[in-house]
Amino acid sequence: MRSGSAPRNMRLDKFLKVARLAKRRAEAKEALDAGRIECGGHPAKASHQVKAGDELLIRYASRNVRIRIDSVPERPNTQRSAEKLYTVLDGGDF
Repeated sequence: MRSGSAPRNMRLDKFLKVARLAKRRAEAKEALDAGRIECGGHPAKASHQVKAGDELLIRYASRNVRIRIDSVPERPNTQRSAEKLYTVLDGGDF
């Protein structure tokens, strides 16, 4: 069982799906494998453990979007709104 003060981590491919930045986890993994998503200026892997404060650059077909992860849910099926998990820094609205 987790203590209340332990930082929460989640795989990047799972976070993209939970935050509704990708429709399916497999779609997120494909984008990560193709190098279209960066974390800290480097291509990220699907297994990368994201945490609050991480910044991602996501290259969609029509635009690039930079986001900052504000929180990582404890469980993927949380009722929290997906928009509360991240902040768009550059690249438009969703």
